[in-house]
Amino acid sequence: MYSQGINVKINTEKLEPLEKKTSVLCVFCYEGESKLLGIGKTNQKLDNAIQETIKETKAKEKTLEFVHTHNLIPAQKILIVGLGKKNKITTEILRNTAGLITKKIRSLGILDFSLVLPKDLPMKIEYAVNALVEGANLSMYSFDQFKKEKISNKEPNMTILVLENVIKSITKSLIISNGVKFTRDVANLPPNECTPAKLGEIAKKLANQNKMKCTVFSKNEIKSKGLGGVTAVGQGSKNEPRFIILEYRNGKKEQKPTLLVGKAVTFDTGGISLKPGEKMDEMKFDKCGGCTVLGIMKAISELRLPINVVAIIPSVENMPSGDAFRPGDIIKLFNGKTAEILNTDAEGRLILADGLAYGIKHYQPSTVMDFATLTGACIVALGTNVAGIVSNNTKLVSKIKTASAITSEEVWELPINDDYMDMIKSKVADIRNIGMGRAAGTITAAAFLANSVGNVPWVHFDIAGTAWIQPSTKNKSYNSHGATGFGVRLVVNHLMNQK
Repeated sequence: MYSQGINVKINTEKLEPLEKKTSVLCVFCYEGESKLLGIGKTNQKLDNAIQETIKETKAKEKTLEFVHTHNLIPAQKILIVGLGKKNKITTEILRNTAGLITKKIRSLGILDFSLVLPKDLPMKIEYAVNALVEGANLSMYSFDQFKKEKISNKEPNMTILVLENVIKSITKSLIISNGVKFTRDVANLPPNECTPAKLGEIAKKLANQNKMKCTVFSKNEIKSKGLGGVTAVGQGSKNEPRFIILEYRNGKKEQKPTLLVGKAVTFDTGGISLKPGEKMDEMKFDKCGGCTVLGIMKAISELRLPINVVAIIPSVENMPSGDAFRPGDIIKLFNGKTAEILNTDAEGRLILADGLAYGIKHYQPSTVMDFATLTGACIVALGTNVAGIVSNNTKLVSKIKTASAITSEEVWELPINDDYMDMIKSKVADIRNIGMGRAAGTITAAAFLANSVGNVPWVHFDIAGTAWIQPSTKNKSYNSHGATGFGVRLVVNHLMNQK
């Protein structure tokens, strides 16, 4: 069903690089230095060619230059890979470089290549391996499910030459990056192929494959359980809403679970508060929060992490019709509070509020994280390369930022206090679904959600800018047109390090 593109076969060997028989031997070089990292001298003729190439490229970041070996060593070619300045090297540079290498070699029709991992990179070897594997694997992603002509399915084979045993890191990184690919695949599905009901089927299939419990509430069940936000937003479409629950239990029985909640609006017209027609097609990506949660659950279940996690994905299609909810309506949310509807395009917070309140009541989680393409205001504030986060717990934010630094999925914390909570108070209901004018739109949306959270440690991710490629998105070799899968690697890294 899914089109995750080409998977990269990755293995490791403990072998001297100059003894490796391979089509391409990829070797790093720092800017301003004259030697290749991880290999010694070859012979005069080849060394001269290498030095000449380094002199020409200066080994600046993103430079890739081939040197033919003329059978002087077993490798047919050496690819000199510039990393830039040594004091500026990061895992993100390695991740991006690995993607560039893989795409370059793939474009030449070469199927096997080897990469020399030097010992003196300024980071843990595990982090370096993770970045290289993620960059290589994710760079081969393509969404061609609906194309008549498919991309060739021949898989490149990358060998990492390293003195240490890093096979566990490789396996782990492939699982995580395949979780990202899964998120991209579901997020990229067009709205006629991914209704709320279809998303429920995808979740059930994922659960069956990975030994998780999956429950999907129908429209009538959603209404009978008092999920007023999901009911209201979903009532305008013939494609009925679903409320999806996934349970992964591999921790101690008494261990409270982590709760993940993801907004999945499979298509968002804005409802009665209709959006402009321009770029409305991109509103298939309004399900990216829920898709992120699915990718996380796939990865942690395949990693068999010794934790308990519950995922809730409220899913609707927001359409205008004679049955649609309206500006001026007052609805009752699962948390018992009433909400005045002032804009039907502020629908994501309504279904998320229900998901958060339901999950906290029924599963009593230790921490809560929610994910949503929630506000255009977040793009105005932070652009398309950094996600906004809002939280009630400094320790949780600190852990999220630590994981963010490792995965290079950038986040920026925005404040929340009583002043922002006051901005969503209504004169005719308990709360209103938008703030006062355009001020602090991302924060007032989070303030709406905070009403369903209480004191449970919680962090809200607004991924409106980062969930798919937009005109101002930074070019990264491991991303491609469409959904990015932002947040999967970050949250899995966070959950892997929970004690």
